[in-house]
Amino acid sequence: MKYIRVIVLFLTIFSGIALYAQKEKDTPRNGEGIYMFLRRNKRVDADHYKQFLELNKGKLGKNNSLLNGVSYTLPPLTKKGDLLSDEKGNTSDSLKNYAGKKKKFKLFGAKYEDYIVASDRLKGACFFLSSGHGGPDSGAIGKVDGHTLHEDEYAYDITLRLARRLMEEGATVYMIIQDAKDGIRDDRYLANSDRETCMGEAIPLNQVKRLKQRSDKINSLSKKAKEKYKRSVFIHVDSRSKKQQLDVFFYHAEKNEEGKKLANTMKDTFNDHYNKHQPNRGFTGTVTSRSLYVLNNTTPIGIFAELGNIQNTFDQRRFLVPDNRQALANWMCRGFIKDYEDSKKKK
Repeated sequence: MKYIRVIVLFLTIFSGIALYAQKEKDTPRNGEGIYMFLRRNKRVDADHYKQFLELNKGKLGKNNSLLNGVSYTLPPLTKKGDLLSDEKGNTSDSLKNYAGKKKKFKLFGAKYEDYIVASDRLKGACFFLSSGHGGPDSGAIGKVDGHTLHEDEYAYDITLRLARRLMEEGATVYMIIQDAKDGIRDDRYLANSDRETCMGEAIPLNQVKRLKQRSDKINSLSKKAKEKYKRSVFIHVDSRSKKQQLDVFFYHAEKNEEGKKLANTMKDTFNDHYNKHQPNRGFTGTVTSRSLYVLNNTTPIGIFAELGNIQNTFDQRRFLVPDNRQALANWMCRGFIKDYEDSKKKK
């Protein structure tokens, strides 16, 4: 009987170790990079990234990208991962981040307002994010399964997700269009509202006044910002014939070489990820110059992203599925990291 108890105890311990070992591996979600993958698994210390690279040699893609369907070994948890919340729930329009700290930004909503600054790769970079339309203007409208899709709601959700990713990489971020109630949402169908403001100011219905308002706000903030690398980002959803399927495409201001370079970096980043995640699909996104009010009238280098056709059934999956909205934000963040790193090489 004594030997049976020893065997049972051994098996229990062994099973516990095996179960623990299983928990020390995970498979990345669509669009996740190493930092986001580690953060989801509560590995937020400075050493976790280096440990992860050591533990997973030979299993990573180009530029240490994560591969779909691959199970990665996670570094061990440490008590250091328990970090204090900052600044009593700071809700300022901009948060300057410092690597390794937990932060709070209430515009992200209760589920996502806490985030970890996992790196300083974008420290010294400043972004002015403006989602299309808002307030009295819902923008393009699509329909699916009896539901109405409003451009401003999906563009806002993706812009919030992008803001969070940029902040996690150490950037200073200003959300130009804001909704005090709607944070990041994981629903397929996003309810429409007219609550959006331009950083607290009512959004005019008149198109020119609306565009001038957000352009003036960006210019005013940019003038005060101390960062040398500044980028304006305008995120929209297009509306075409239902039959016309579109990939993400980008506009830059005419005769603006840095804007053109940024747009091409974005296109190349999306192309790389489509090749990795959907190798037989191909990517047909484009980069063109266009004389748009917000690109012509804002001082920071700007990029205008059209994320697809809200009328097209295939494109609608890009907006309806929360993980796809997150992937769009992740890939844009990587494009900005590449552009920022390239800008520093020139100095």
